[in-house]
Amino acid sequence: MEKEKEIESPIFNETQPHQIHAPSFKGTGIEMKPPFVNRYGVVIGDSKYNSPNSPLHEWSDETDPSVMAGDEWVHPTNDIGWNTPENRALLEEKRSELAPFAHPDKDVGYGTD
Repeated sequence: MEKEKEIESPIFNETQPHQIHAPSFKGTGIEMKPPFVNRYGVVIGDSKYNSPNSPLHEWSDETDPSVMAGDEWVHPTNDIGWNTPENRALLEEKRSELAPFAHPDKDVGYGTD
């Protein structure tokens, strides 16, 4: 049995630098997930959108878009939806109030107010 090739992941330091508006998941408590292969043999979450079995390669006016509907077609952390201002705000709410410029034992604002 042939060993499956490891899928190259676009994740670097809890973000995806190849996407200009990709948020950082660092400090949110949400762990970025690696790409996966769905039951149709299509790689989801690698940012390449070029799996040989992808319906995108055979798309036409007659293609029913529902063939790519459902959770198995959506990556939990590498989805274009994370780049929207609303979802980026959700991530910001999850970050610690102390991060990244906090010194809990120092009052860095002393004398400035």
